[in-house]
Amino acid sequence: MTMAYGEGDARVLALDGVSLDLYEGEFTAVMGPSGSGKSTLMHCLAALETPTDGKAYIGDAEVSGLDDKRLTALRRDRIGFIFQSFNLVPTLTARENILLPASIAGRKVDQELFDDVIHAVGLESRLGHRPSQLSGGQQQRVACARALVTQPDIIFADEPTGNLDSRSGEEVLSFLRRSVDRLGQTIVMVTHDAFAAGFTDRVVFLADGRVVDEMRDPTSERVLDRMKQFESRTGRR
Repeated sequence: MTMAYGEGDARVLALDGVSLDLYEGEFTAVMGPSGSGKSTLMHCLAALETPTDGKAYIGDAEVSGLDDKRLTALRRDRIGFIFQSFNLVPTLTARENILLPASIAGRKVDQELFDDVIHAVGLESRLGHRPSQLSGGQQQRVACARALVTQPDIIFADEPTGNLDSRSGEEVLSFLRRSVDRLGQTIVMVTHDAFAAGFTDRVVFLADGRVVDEMRDPTSERVLDRMKQFESRTGRR
């Protein structure tokens, strides 16, 4: 997969022939220095951008070749998103925010799954609260629950702990880890944080728009060492 922006001398190659398989029921981190193509890769995989060349698939669906109507249905039915900025509706309660995507799609959420997710994120006593009444960590857990209750094929998380303190960040990461282990969820997380990557099954490293390495069963220490190696080669952080 290739993704280029601009023309002529201003052309920037954000992705340079990336080929990557992501596996069902796994928690994968995508890491790399600034400008390595992490967010661009996630946007192409999640059908938020169309690559200049190449194809992206979710299961057997080619997401890079769908028209707007089918893209909307794919994002609604098969993809979940967790953003750094939470993206909650301020006038809705936590419960209403969690159920909003399903409500828009006209779908009923399985009550047992809803209860399991709410218990896992520890929000039982906060469902009637609006975002302004919740801490940052609680708001992100609402966003995580919102992504999970529709049972998407895959969840894309873009720096999900970037706006959180260390304790809240660890709570969110632990929940994502449990959702993979207990619910069989597939999660792809873009992060710059070696501690966050230590919660995953696999880390894919990007540099200059290419996949340059990967690590199975990562620890934060091993990931940090690997990132330092890349930084020393490129001179970028």
